[in-house]
Amino acid sequence: MSDTHDHAAGQGPSDHGSHHPGHSHAPASFNRAFAIGIALNLAFVGIEAFYGWKINSLALLADAGHNLSDVAGLVLAWGGALAGRLRPDARHTYGWKRATILAAFANALLLLMAMGALVWEAVGRLMSGDVALQGQGVTIMVVAGIGIVINTATALLFMRGGDDLNIRGAFLHMAADALVSAGVVVAGALTLWRGWVWLDPMVSLLIAAVILWGTWDLFKQSLHMLFDGVPDSVDPLAVRALLAALPGVSRVEDLHIWAMGTSHVALTAHLVMPQGSPGDGFLKDATAKLHDGFEITHVTLQVVQAPFMPACDALYGSCAPAPPAAGMRPVAARRDDLGHGNGVGHAN
Repeated sequence: MSDTHDHAAGQGPSDHGSHHPGHSHAPASFNRAFAIGIALNLAFVGIEAFYGWKINSLALLADAGHNLSDVAGLVLAWGGALAGRLRPDARHTYGWKRATILAAFANALLLLMAMGALVWEAVGRLMSGDVALQGQGVTIMVVAGIGIVINTATALLFMRGGDDLNIRGAFLHMAADALVSAGVVVAGALTLWRGWVWLDPMVSLLIAAVILWGTWDLFKQSLHMLFDGVPDSVDPLAVRALLAALPGVSRVEDLHIWAMGTSHVALTAHLVMPQGSPGDGFLKDATAKLHDGFEITHVTLQVVQAPFMPACDALYGSCAPAPPAAGMRPVAARRDDLGHGNGVGHAN
């Protein structure tokens, strides 16, 4: 889903026009799919956590934590779909899309803390050799088997949304979790058959490792985006090269790329064009290239005949004076994680 807002400044330093190609969202029918999926998984988390606590099974508690992360993932995906429909206002000019980033960061932080506590307890169980679970294999298998059914059913709700990246992510997440629950069933069967009580904390460690692997990446990406970092899906050097190669552009300055939400990327830049702006057609073409090549959905371009603002170099924390309009020298491209720096241009 993308909510596209493209703005372009043209005809000189002070003129500003806008272009809004349109809005697209997930089909309304997916609201029901999200609601059913969240309700089913919340109910299962309660069942799994209760029986995990009752029989003292870390494997069930670990899988309950995993399924709780599924609920959070579904909520975030649904929230992202709904946030795109909220209109900006005078006090929230970008709307509410950043709420999805905040939710992802909070979810990752809580999961990291919970899995750390789980690992600590599992190591303690392995060292103590607790045998209380030897007769609980059937309970573990039944509860985890319910998880396989619920996760598979939830995945099927999103199977027909493969063309939408957000919906496809929800489908793949739930399908993978059905496999994790299958691992818990295997642990329960071996505990019942062979009496391997060490397998329960061992499986809980493996599940925790799977969660930590995925959660750490979520934590890093959400923290990076909270600080207005360039999303991993966008190559800032390639974006700068595309803008610098546009006809009539001698320099690209004050290039900024950041995420307004988990699925919305914004860009602003100054294009130095000594001959002036060629018109709205040029701006529309540049906007389309940025959208098609990098999925940048909110573009603001300001065209100037000569730089009149300091060219900030965020890498060194300083701003250089704006160069004169005539006799400009080529400037080597520099970039940092925020996509700032001076652009590459040819001398007049």
